Formats: sequence, structure tokens, C-alpha cells
Amino acid sequence: MSLLDRFRDRVGSSAATTGDPLVDDLRAALSPERVKTDGAQRSLLGKDASVFDGGSAGPICYPVSTAEVVEIMRIAQVHERAVVPRGAGTGLAGGAIPLGAPIVVAVTKMTSILEIDEANGVAWVEPGVINLDLTRQLTPLGYHFAPDPSSQQVCTIGGNVANNSGGPHCLAYGVTNSHVAAIEVVSPAGEVIMLGGLDPEPDGYDLRGVFVGSEGTLGIATKVAVRLTKNRPAVRTLLMSFASVRDAANTVSDVIAAGIVPAAMEVMDQRITEAVENYVGAGYPTDAAAVLLAEVDGPDEGIDIDADRIAEIGRGNHATMVRVAADDTERALLWKGRKTAFGAVAQIAPDYYLHDTVVPRSALADVLDEIYAIADRHDLLIMNVFHAGDGNLHPLIVFDGRDEGVLDRVHAAGGEIIEASLAAGGVLSGEHGIGVEKQKYMDRLFSDADLEHQNRLRRAFDPVCRANPGKVLPMGHSCADIQQLRSVPTGVWG
Repeated sequence: MSLLDRFRDRVGSSAATTGDPLVDDLRAALSPERVKTDGAQRSLLGKDASVFDGGSAGPICYPVSTAEVVEIMRIAQVHERAVVPRGAGTGLAGGAIPLGAPIVVAVTKMTSILEIDEANGVAWVEPGVINLDLTRQLTPLGYHFAPDPSSQQVCTIGGNVANNSGGPHCLAYGVTNSHVAAIEVVSPAGEVIMLGGLDPEPDGYDLRGVFVGSEGTLGIATKVAVRLTKNRPAVRTLLMSFASVRDAANTVSDVIAAGIVPAAMEVMDQRITEAVENYVGAGYPTDAAAVLLAEVDGPDEGIDIDADRIAEIGRGNHATMVRVAADDTERALLWKGRKTAFGAVAQIAPDYYLHDTVVPRSALADVLDEIYAIADRHDLLIMNVFHAGDGNLHPLIVFDGRDEGVLDRVHAAGGEIIEASLAAGGVLSGEHGIGVEKQKYMDRLFSDADLEHQNRLRRAFDPVCRANPGKVLPMGHSCADIQQLRSVPTGVWG
């Protein structure tokens, strides 16, 4: 009896056959209604929120348990098919785009908050839990989940883990890696393993840290122990406006140089501020070249000192207005404006390309000048909104994809933004990941030896690169990716 026959004999065959052995096995292991093959579903899940096309999904599975993810992985192994995990599809680097018609494992039905363990300071959650839903559940208990991406109303914890997501308040609190204690993972071989643990100093290598940010290339997370962050006793939120983006950027550098680490420091230029104000009506000044949103938190007796010092530094950098949010309502409205900035650009054009690089704070002003020059060279509109405190830039290229040749200009400008960031001593990504967007630039940041060691680590988890092939590592440094993609059958899935 062949391996395939033995597998089918074990899982049974309760579902009617489709003529496709892969689909039949998946439907027998899950249920027919949770394995989709129609063109509409495959087209929808063939894309993410990035501007990158070319995805081709195979059968789409919606597991509801770790055991079902195990079965999917074992079926993939039997059929020699690749597997791509997917959450809400809000990724902006093409990391969830399926290449070569793989099995797509959508974890959006795994949405349980399994346990809130206050004694150990963690909550065990499934990967499909929405980021903001988790904080809403924790808030009455006096806690929240600190990473707060702008997409937190829709993005999933599994996606946050995959991309090591950040957010405005990660300046002081750290990105996702700092807030994950343990991860239950189904390996590409179908084994269930636990990475990390609740001990303060787990034994052995930090494989949990390796998995966070691996973009689905090492396996699929099925349970995550996220750390509980206590709600802040007091908060002060400052809004400052400036006559130039450079003055706002210099204020950020000077605040950090003064030894103050705010919870958040966000900058928006005039173009995006005007769009946000028209969209939300948060009270932002629309005549300023840039606005800086800074927030400090902690005990009442300390935060006013920091808030006053930040305001003083802002005025020293020619701030034209300094305002402190009067109450929680005003504070929430200011943050609503910042968090909906990307949605606000729909007033201007139907499409946008949101970039993500990190530069030294001392280079912020110069790199921003170069970004505006890049926009002019390519006849494009670029707006800037970014996590200024840690130098995480988010240039927003706004365009209409129906215009002839515009996508070529958009991608060319995006490449120049990456090059300008690297030339300033920056790195490729702060929170969006590498995906397919920055894959070809990896050898600009890493040596051949660096990339080879990264590939060895990946193959220790996944010797044949079955998990999310064709992502992150350049093809020349991951021959198994090329072999895997070539081995995928075409025909109905092509």
C-alpha cells in the first residue's frame, strides 16, 4: 500500500469525491464546506493588501483546531504541495500571496481567547483573534495587548506574530516579539511543537524569537501566549504643528536625545493631515507642514514633567502650536485620525502603496527630503506618516491604478525609497516584513554568508521549503524554493 493509500485509509472518505485527490483528502480531513475551490474564493485569497499581483491559490482550507492544521500539513506532505498560512490578509509586503497554487490555510475561524492567565501574565489565544478584540476583552481586567498596528481593527494575532508587527505605541513597549511568551506551532512535517514557554528564562535556544517575524516560512502558529500589559494609570497626549517636516523630525530626535522615551511619537505631513481632517474631523491643523502626535504615560506625578519637557523641545524647534488633549474623548479622536490615515486617502485616489523602511532618527529629515524628490522625479503624489520615534518611515504613494504606466512609476519610486533608506544606514522593514516586496533587496542588507545561514535555519524547520515558498530569502539563496515552485502542478490550479 502506498503512502497516499495509507493516509486515505486513516482519514477515511466521508466526503463525495471531486476527481481531485488533494481536495478529496482535505475535505475528508476537515469538512466539505470548509475546503473551498471556487474561482471567487481563490481569486480573493490570491491577494493581500499590497500592490503585488501574481498570486495563484490552490484549495483554501479553514481549519478550526490544531488537529485539523496537522492533517492539512500531512496531506500537503503526501501530495508534495506547498502551504501558505493566511490571517486577515492585511499584509502590505505580499507575504500572504500564494505562489504556485499552494494549499492556503486561512486561520480566520480559529478565533478563541482560550485562557486569560493573570497569574502568569499571559493570555492564550488562537491565531485568528483580531488584535483590537483581544484588547477589548482584556481592558475590563486592567490589561491590554501593547502592539497596536494601524490595522488593529482587522489584523490577527497570527499575522502580528508572522510579521513581528509594531504600531504607534511600540516606541516604549516594543514590537510583537516583546509580547509573545510561547507559540504552539504545527511544523511543515505535521508535528506539533511548543516554542518558548512561561518560565522567565526558558532553556535552550530562543526558537520562539526565531519564529516571530518568520512570515509563515517555518510553520503555522495555532496557539499564542501573549503577554498582558497593564493599563496605564495616566496619559498625556500632545499635538504640535510645525512650519516644516524637518522641524518636526528634529523635535523627535531631540526628545529622545533628552532621555525621554514617550509611549508614542507620530508625524504626519500636511497632505495626509488634510486628508485625515476631512475624513475624521479630529481637530488637526490643516495649514501646518507637519504635525507631531506625542504621548507619555505612567504615574500622574511624573508624566506632566515629561509632557512639559516635550512641549519645550517642540517650541525650541519652532513649533507653531502646542496642544495637550483635554480629556480621553479628545485623545481618542486624535488617535482615531492617526489610525485611519490610510483609509482617508480614498478621498484623493483609489489606490495606494504604503512603504516601510527604518532609518536612524538623525537621518529622518534628510531621507524625507529625498522621498519628496523621488516623488517629483516620478510625477507621483507621496504623503508621509510614520512612527517617528523609532525612525520607521511609511511613505504613502497615492495613485490611480487605471492610469497607463502608473504602476511602473510607483514600483520604480518604491525601489528608490528603499535605496535611499539603505544608503542612510537604514534597514528594509520595521513591521511589514519582507514578503515578495523587498526580497530582491535582501542581498543589499545581508552578505552571502548571512543569507546562507538564514536559509540553513529555515531548512532546519522545513527541509523542502514547503511553508510559504518563494518569500523573504532571494531565490539564489534558497534553491529549494525554486524546486518546490516548479513541482506544483498547473492545470485547474494554474
